[in-house]
Amino acid sequence: MDQIVNKVEQSGLITFNLEDYYNHDKRVFIDLKEHLFEGLILKERDFRAFVKSNNWAQYQDCNIAIDITTDAIVPAWAFMLIASAVSPFAKNVVKGSLKDLNKHLFSLALQNIDLSELQDKFVIVKGCSNLPVPESTYVELCNLLQPLVKTLSYGEACSKVPLYKKR
Repeated sequence: MDQIVNKVEQSGLITFNLEDYYNHDKRVFIDLKEHLFEGLILKERDFRAFVKSNNWAQYQDCNIAIDITTDAIVPAWAFMLIASAVSPFAKNVVKGSLKDLNKHLFSLALQNIDLSELQDKFVIVKGCSNLPVPESTYVELCNLLQPLVKTLSYGEACSKVPLYKKR
């Protein structure tokens, strides 16, 4: 009887799964529209009173995105004031949407990965994921891997898309 041989395992192909670097900590969106007078104007005195009286400890160990979802013009210092109040409690704070926060968290994760073990290896970046991996993260990973790896592909071992081959 013939023995089943795992040709993928024998190929030396290393699968890099970005889902492994997903930050599962709680994400919170703070919308400044909630603090506008008549939905249009930021009154500095009222806004500062809110920042001073709010319980920022409720955001302990959260990842925070601060933005505004209306067309009102809000000065940059308003976002900075919220950030300065929540920063002592939050793990990460960004100005932008939850999608922007997700990009930031993946970027931080990629900065902290030791990729030296992938030097001159055959690497495939896993394509399908159950968690939201931004397309920009795939591009960032490609930029990090290309100087190191022998080959770089995308997808699954059975249906990979070649991206780069070292000459």
